[in-house]
Order: sequence, then structure tokens, then C-alpha cells
Amino acid sequence: MNCRLYLVPAPLGDNPPEEVIPAYVFGQIAHITHFAVEDVRTARRYLSRVGFKGRIDMLSFYEINEHSSQEDIEAVARVLADGTDMALISEAGLPAVADPGAALVALAHKADVEVIPLSGPSSLMMALMSSGMNGQCFAFAGYIPAKTDARRKRIKELEARSRKYSETEIIIETPYRSDALFQDIVSLCDPSTRVCVASGITLPGQSIRTRTVAQWRKSGLTVGKVPSVFLIYA
Repeated sequence: MNCRLYLVPAPLGDNPPEEVIPAYVFGQIAHITHFAVEDVRTARRYLSRVGFKGRIDMLSFYEINEHSSQEDIEAVARVLADGTDMALISEAGLPAVADPGAALVALAHKADVEVIPLSGPSSLMMALMSSGMNGQCFAFAGYIPAKTDARRKRIKELEARSRKYSETEIIIETPYRSDALFQDIVSLCDPSTRVCVASGITLPGQSIRTRTVAQWRKSGLTVGKVPSVFLIYA
């Protein structure tokens, strides 16, 4: 099969795309008319800013998000199976990383569709590289449980894993739960454990700070409703 699935990065916030996305990316997708996206409204706005203004209404959009069933995603994959190039766009950062679009990529490989990843910002890797923690041995734990008891249990498990393997543990959370997660990390982890809070990466108010738990306990920091990455290194 000679069609392609392009994996298109998006800015991590509302800053101009050209600040964080290489210019060549927009040229690579200039011919695309079919887009798999998390949200049609934000995807249309993004594409208007990167060269598609004036022809948005000629594009076809297919939503793949947390509410999509396997059957929904298979229906999108059939467009690829018909030999049509398609682009996958996440709401922020890199597609298919902590993103429901991963299921479409899996089906593309199954159908022998060529998958083409394009360069862009990854909050996970940018947080890791700026944390001062172990960048050779690390694990992305994704979203941990929202319920208090399960969340606290998972934090202790991750700290223990970090200590056992000298591994950096990377966690993300929805902005409105960031403070609850951070306070649990600071209250539960050993005073010597290092914790990095990387908030608003690539945005004007970016803040990336690594401290021991003992230091964080004295700081009184609140994260607020800002997209953040949390890293633990025991």
C-alpha cells in the first residue's frame, strides 16, 4: 500500500505554531485533505494558522478521542485502506503519546500503511531533559489513578521503583488535579527524593524546578491549573 499516515505535532499551548513546530512540517502536510483529530474545532483553528486558511471547508475530519470505540477507529482506518493519505493530530504535543490516536497508528501498521512521524515538542522529553534526573533509565507512568487512595498507593509504588532501578518516573495529570497530585507526592515521598515540577513548557510562563521533597515541603508551592509534568527520582 502506498498511502501514508503523517503524525503531526501541535503546540503545547496557544503560542504561535512556528515558535515550536519546524517549518518543514507544514510543507509535508500541505497536500493532506483527511485529518484524524481529537477535536475538530481546535484542529480547524490550528490548520488555519499553518497554511490551510481558505480551504478548511474542503478538508475531511475524523474524531478520535477518549470516547471513540474500536469500531469508530477502524472506520477511520478504512479511509487509509482506500489509499488516501491522512494526518493524525493530537490536541497538544506529539500524536499517539498518551493520546488515543495510538490505536489508529497500530491499525495503519497492520494494513502496511507507511507511518511518518514529524518533529515537534514533547512535554515529557523536555521535562526530563531539564530535570537533572536520570535520562538513561526512565519510565512514563502516564496518568495515575484519580481516586485518593489509589493515587497515593501508586505514588509509593513509583517511588519504590525509582529507588530500586535508579529510574526517573514521569507522570502527567489533568490541570485541575495537579495540585492534589503534587501535594500527595510531597507528603508521601521520602524527604531525600527529588521531584521536578515542569509547568507550561514552551509557554511564556514556563516554570521548571527540581527540589528534594524536604525542600518542597518548605516552599508552600501550588501548581495551579497549568499543564504540568511531574518527575520523581528516589
